[in-house]
Amino acid sequence: MSILKRINPFIVLGIFSLSSHHSFSHEGHDEPDIILPQQLGELGTVAFASSCGTEQQKAINTGVALLHHMMYAQAEKHFAEWVKRSPQCAIMYWGYSMSLFHPLWPDKITEKASARGAEAITKAKTLSSSQREADYIKAAAAYYNKWQNTAESKRISDWANSHKKLAELYPEDIDAVAFYALAQLVMASKKDPSFSQNIQAGKLLAKLLISNPDHPGAIHYTIHAYDTPLLAEKAIDAARAYDKIAPDVPHALHMPSHIFVRLGMWEDAKNWNIRSAKAALKYPSNGQTSMHYVHAIDYLVYSYMQLNQKDLAQQAFDNIGSHLPLQPTFPAAYALSSIPARIALESHQWGSASQIPVRTSSYINWEQFPHIEAITYFSRGIGAARINNIKAAKENLAVLYQLLEKTQQTSPAYWAVLVDAQAQAVSAWVSYAQGDTQAAITQLAKAADLEDSVDKTPVTPGAVLPIRELLGDMLAMTGDLANANLAYQN
Repeated sequence: MSILKRINPFIVLGIFSLSSHHSFSHEGHDEPDIILPQQLGELGTVAFASSCGTEQQKAINTGVALLHHMMYAQAEKHFAEWVKRSPQCAIMYWGYSMSLFHPLWPDKITEKASARGAEAITKAKTLSSSQREADYIKAAAAYYNKWQNTAESKRISDWANSHKKLAELYPEDIDAVAFYALAQLVMASKKDPSFSQNIQAGKLLAKLLISNPDHPGAIHYTIHAYDTPLLAEKAIDAARAYDKIAPDVPHALHMPSHIFVRLGMWEDAKNWNIRSAKAALKYPSNGQTSMHYVHAIDYLVYSYMQLNQKDLAQQAFDNIGSHLPLQPTFPAAYALSSIPARIALESHQWGSASQIPVRTSSYINWEQFPHIEAITYFSRGIGAARINNIKAAKENLAVLYQLLEKTQQTSPAYWAVLVDAQAQAVSAWVSYAQGDTQAAITQLAKAADLEDSVDKTPVTPGAVLPIRELLGDMLAMTGDLANANLAYQN
């Protein structure tokens, strides 16, 4: 069965139980206030063929659209409700399992969610389904296979490989190909200067968009594929189209700003994130404001700062206080750390930067985010060094080195590189404050090269203050204006 039509949302009510002992709800997503608002509107065109009934078909289309929009909490709640309503529909369990992990995001699935996802997949395999549905279930199962003893990176790699096979089995299936394109983006190296895998994924998605211009996955993943200055022009049409298919989905209103930021289109980035933040407030989660809200505010503040609208940036940050608590997720931790740092550092308010509070939101488990907490100590260290408070700068640098050590255990290939660069930058400014100018310049140049060696992660709009810009400052202060200008331009 294939229903080619626009999708209207279902109001999601509750959670379901496979048995009296297990509930397929996600830790942190257990309350019934995770909803799809009635005013959500359209989600785009999804026609995910199913062997279940007509009513279930509409629900599956809605759920798959939510997956493609990366509205994972809502997709989880939606599929959970529909498993309760249609416990013999195998593909509902597949959808639930797909909502629990977020392959392109930097967060990690909990053990409880892994257990629930594995349980859902096991149940799906026992139910009657079409061969195509069974192959989708098998592809998702690759992520949960032996999850207790398998590293997350291996689980994601297995999931990506399984979706390559799925797309090869069903080359005319737009959802199979779209998920495969997403898998390519997940596996793409952040140290590949040619972005070869992104380009390959973009080409796949371009073919899908020719005949399926309203498909949320084809549009959304195209934006992710070209989210780099080298390729961003290729995603302008997709960026401009995304809000047309999902005018009230906060992530659909936010994602185009990834392209606008890459191209320096600050007014567009500002306006779209204002819309996204407003829409995100319709999506409470477990009594907390959706992370999509603070993620949009993060990009909004970045845009304001580029437009030299510092008062508006501060106002946007202050407004977050009216919507606490936030979902205690990676994007929330990042925004709460980066926004005050960005405002202070980009404004050259070194004294304020040196005094930025640490761990301001107690409901966030900061022990999980040493690489994000490092932003605060980087800012405090730079600020202190710039006002010649060498003692405070060294104290913050010591904490930064501790956070680097922790980050090397969790993300040695990416976040540890950035934290290392931050630590070297603070150290360089300490050397400068102590009068060792040449050593400071040499170390700061190395730190800038290190930071530039990896691309930004999709969760971030950009560095809170590029180290190469700090290098420009130092060179200018020594009178080397020619090299300072080169540093600023790069």
